[in-house]
Amino acid sequence: MFWLVPGVFMWSLVHLFPSIMPAKRSALVAQYGNTYQAIYALKILVALGLIVIGWRLAMPMQIYTPPVWGRHLTMLLILIAVILFAASHLPSRIKQFVRHPMLTGTAVWAVGHLLANGDSRSLVLFGGMLVWSILNQITINRREGAWVKPAVGSLGKEVILLVASIVVYVVLMFLHPYFTGIPVIMQASA
Repeated sequence: MFWLVPGVFMWSLVHLFPSIMPAKRSALVAQYGNTYQAIYALKILVALGLIVIGWRLAMPMQIYTPPVWGRHLTMLLILIAVILFAASHLPSRIKQFVRHPMLTGTAVWAVGHLLANGDSRSLVLFGGMLVWSILNQITINRREGAWVKPAVGSLGKEVILLVASIVVYVVLMFLHPYFTGIPVIMQASA
């Protein structure tokens, strides 16, 4: 947990800074220009590195027993999260109902993982990301004011978004053991 907690904390602070202190961010951008963006990106990469290293090095301790059905619901929630992530980058009907699809997708992803995992490192990572995504939505809403719904994309592009999301979801399921060390689909024992 030595690296995981600071990684999640740093990720949260760096991402919350623009919405909590917009005037300060604007002043830094005006003063440093692209250098500010580069430093911001570097901080995100460092936080992500700390999270990955922290996850790998943390000795998980069971905190609670997830429900038996949690693993199956998680698979559905992750598909929804991937669709929300994709919808955040294109005009879509989803944006008519969800103001912050990427942050909402992060919250859905986190809740799903908390339903499937009851260990200490999962609680830190997914609980931390859930709290961050909710706080970030609140602070962005305060900064931006009333919600102006964006234009809706074409139905064809939405079908492409859905198909691409399903493909990404399947790829993530198969790659999950390689970047987390935990298989999503358990193989039957002989």
